[in-house]
Amino acid sequence: MTNQDSVNLSGVYEKSEKIKISLEGKKLEKVKNQASENSEQFWSEQAENILWFKKWDKILDSNPPFYKWFVGGTLNASFNCLDRHINTDLKNKAAVIWESETYESRVLTYYQLYTSVNKFANGLKNLGVKKGDCVTIYLPMVPELMIAMLACARIGAIHIVVFSGFSAQALSDRINDSNSKVVITADGGLRRGKLIELKKVVDQVIPLCPSIKHVIVLKRASNNIKINSKDVWWHDVIETQPYCEPEAMESISPLYILYTSGTTGKPKGVVHSSGGYLTYLYATAKWVFNFTNKDIFFCTADIGWVTGHSYIVYAPLMHGVTQIMYEGTPDYPQPDRYWNIVEKHGATILYTTPTALRMYIKFGDRIPNNFDLSSLRLLGTVGEPINPEVWMWYFKVIGKENCPIVDTWWQTETGGIMISGCTGIDAVPMKPGSGSFSLPGINAVVVDESGNPVDRDKKGYLVITRPWPGMLTTLWNDKEKYQTTYWKKFDNNIYFTGDYALYDIDGYIWLLGRADDVLKISGHRLGTMELESAFVSHRAIAEAAVTSRPDEKKGDSIIAFLVKRTEFNTLSDQQLRIEITSHIRDSVGPIATPGEIYFVNKLPKTRSGKIMRRLLKSISSGSSTIGDLSTLEDGTSIEEVRQAYSELHEAIK
Repeated sequence: MTNQDSVNLSGVYEKSEKIKISLEGKKLEKVKNQASENSEQFWSEQAENILWFKKWDKILDSNPPFYKWFVGGTLNASFNCLDRHINTDLKNKAAVIWESETYESRVLTYYQLYTSVNKFANGLKNLGVKKGDCVTIYLPMVPELMIAMLACARIGAIHIVVFSGFSAQALSDRINDSNSKVVITADGGLRRGKLIELKKVVDQVIPLCPSIKHVIVLKRASNNIKINSKDVWWHDVIETQPYCEPEAMESISPLYILYTSGTTGKPKGVVHSSGGYLTYLYATAKWVFNFTNKDIFFCTADIGWVTGHSYIVYAPLMHGVTQIMYEGTPDYPQPDRYWNIVEKHGATILYTTPTALRMYIKFGDRIPNNFDLSSLRLLGTVGEPINPEVWMWYFKVIGKENCPIVDTWWQTETGGIMISGCTGIDAVPMKPGSGSFSLPGINAVVVDESGNPVDRDKKGYLVITRPWPGMLTTLWNDKEKYQTTYWKKFDNNIYFTGDYALYDIDGYIWLLGRADDVLKISGHRLGTMELESAFVSHRAIAEAAVTSRPDEKKGDSIIAFLVKRTEFNTLSDQQLRIEITSHIRDSVGPIATPGEIYFVNKLPKTRSGKIMRRLLKSISSGSSTIGDLSTLEDGTSIEEVRQAYSELHEAIK
């Protein structure tokens, strides 16, 4: 954080005007004070929202950093999501509205979902799956993915969901690390009109995974597949009894493992338990989204990521809301899918990514304005910090200035939302681009390299100084890495998030990207998120990705790849480069002057919407190899980047 004061971060958080929308609720400060006065008692009260088979003996077993919540209590996640509703008026209410990219729809009521989960749970037991066994799920975004997860939870098996866009290597790594007994997959999936042959990928890894006893195959795409000796069809597995007794699970027992993939090395298996995790999800969903029986919740995440686990499967079902599950991308077959789905199903809450919003901005306001979005009452973002300009577009064009925005920050490791506005508690004014405040019971602090709190408006490391129920309990088979990754930077009582942040003068939190995603320019440390926000704040730019190339004088030279808004496509690239360079110098400072600017129609992203900056860095550095492309969403994006790079350098010559 050298010389940080000399850099103006106005491109990130200068737009600090407060926007207020009237909401009803209790006072946030009152709830936070209750949490601070007696944290354990506060979380004990939240746990009363969960159905327990046996009450806990101890709220928190504090043995830093291996915290255990609600020790001695027993419960079942599937029971909390389904059985609690079956003898109520919610029995015949829609639990899931599934929509495919081909506009096909299915609806499952709570009772239908309950029956399907029970049958599949019995089917797993018939295949020899027992309490404590690991089951890997490699399915597209179809209701059967949710059914498989809840069936595992019902019998006490640990589920490991692997994103269906991952490669054979990624799949085999997760199967072998977890020692899974069963893989659940499909013959194929559909994405952008193309067949994704999931069963073929599984066939590649089975010889490398000796722990696998059975492969359950869902008929989804009806493509030709090879049936092997370990294979069994999903429809045969569910020919069982319609009721399966839910297993009484200890609160501290693992519910699932979710692997976080890095660019190198072994993926980390994040473990979440049952009691603390469910308690935290129930509370945070109520605080942030203020779920009601009338809500139709549309979370656009893939269940392969933690957002899907927490806020598509477990939290909405515990609250008994109707949710939309979408199998597809936001821009196929037309760049209007989210708005089409909101209108078609009357969604009341939209929870999506800034990446998707920036993509929609590129196509202009006309497309969303052609749809009736008046059913929406609340907007949310997740996955990365949102630029103030994107926030304002979301607020004005999508919400028509009537919908609050909850900009949520959290991680795979935290289990649930940690920083956000809380529409279910209080009507605090919103600031475009700010995460607002930490949730009740969460003590988020911004510190320097020595672990000392920094002043307001000073950038530092975001840490959490108190345990919370939704936290990860360990890394699977790697307690040492769990300690060194999250708890050793400062001490065993402080969780290191790995993110930069600051508190502004009003106490609002601003997330500034990953602490390891930093460019070093003439002694200054600038985060890619800060720079990308500054580029997007220009009137002509919809999306930005920033990387660097070594520079003998500066250390790093800023390289920017930009996507224009459609209405500015006629502007001269060279004139726009001059204009944008001047804009960056004015908004951030001369030190941030970009070395090169490239214009492309699309940025290389993973199938979950993350920009693949390492690919941009490889191309801009002139490397002949660019690494693994297995998670790349659209291969043509790389060719566009290559072409833009070549054309500019040819012009310079």
